[in-house]
Amino acid sequence: MSVDVEGKSLVGLLDMLEPAPAPDPISMMPQTWGWVALALIVVGLIALCLYAVLRHRRTNAYRREALVELAASGDSAAKTAEILRRTALVAFPRKQVASLHGDKWVNFLKQTSEKASFQENACRALIEAPYRTDSTDPNLTKLARDWIKTHKRERAT
Repeated sequence: MSVDVEGKSLVGLLDMLEPAPAPDPISMMPQTWGWVALALIVVGLIALCLYAVLRHRRTNAYRREALVELAASGDSAAKTAEILRRTALVAFPRKQVASLHGDKWVNFLKQTSEKASFQENACRALIEAPYRTDSTDPNLTKLARDWIKTHKRERAT
C-alpha cells in the first residue's frame, strides 16, 4: 500500500532525494604540534633502545664466541682452561689476569663470577688442566660455561 501525497507516491518522493554528499577524507597529519613532538620523542626512544641493544651485543660478542668454542672443545680440560683464560683476558686488563695461576686464578674467577658454582673437584681440574692434555671433565666445562655467561666484566673508564 502506498501513500499518495499530492499525486506522488512515497516511493516516488524517496527516489527524488539526492544522496548525502561524501565527507572530505580525514587527514593523517597531526593537528597540533604536541603530536609531532610526541612522535619525535617516540622515534628518538626507539633509536636509543636500538643503539643500546646493538652496543650490548657488540660488547658481549666475546662471550658468544667463547661459548661456541667451549661447545666444540668436547669437555677437554686443557682446551676449557685455555678458553676460560682467553675470555678473562678479553674481559679484564691483561695486567690483572695474565700472571694469575693456581689458587689465585680460581679466587679471581670466584670474585668475578655472579652465579657460577665452584665445586672443589672442578677447581682442582682447572688448576691441573694446562698440564694434563688427555683429561676430560664435564664439571669443568659447566663451570667455564657458567662463568663465561655470568662474570662481571670490568667497566671501561
